[in-house]
Amino acid sequence: MPFMADRQSVAANSTVANVLAGKSQEFLTAPSVIRFGVVAAAVGLFTTIIVGNEVICEDQEASSANRSPLDPDDYNYEASGMPGDRVIVKLRNSTGAAIIGFTGVKVTPLA
Repeated sequence: MPFMADRQSVAANSTVANVLAGKSQEFLTAPSVIRFGVVAAAVGLFTTIIVGNEVICEDQEASSANRSPLDPDDYNYEASGMPGDRVIVKLRNSTGAAIIGFTGVKVTPLA
């Protein structure tokens, strides 16, 4: 099962367009089930998840547990995708200080 992880500081009042940009499974290579975990170091970090043309969650506040996502506790979103679908995880910081976002993505190919 391919796994992608990212730990990134999101500047005050800004958005990271895709924390998975350039990672191995940013574009799916097979029909897959994808599970997402997003955790923040502090309150005020919001997540949008898109697979292909489907919005899985839009601007939902991430847990402020201040650690990498734990499975199953923090893997709250699941989607399916087809070959060529782009997997996007946007992080938006709504505060006046930088916040670290921790992202984990598990891709399970079905073929």
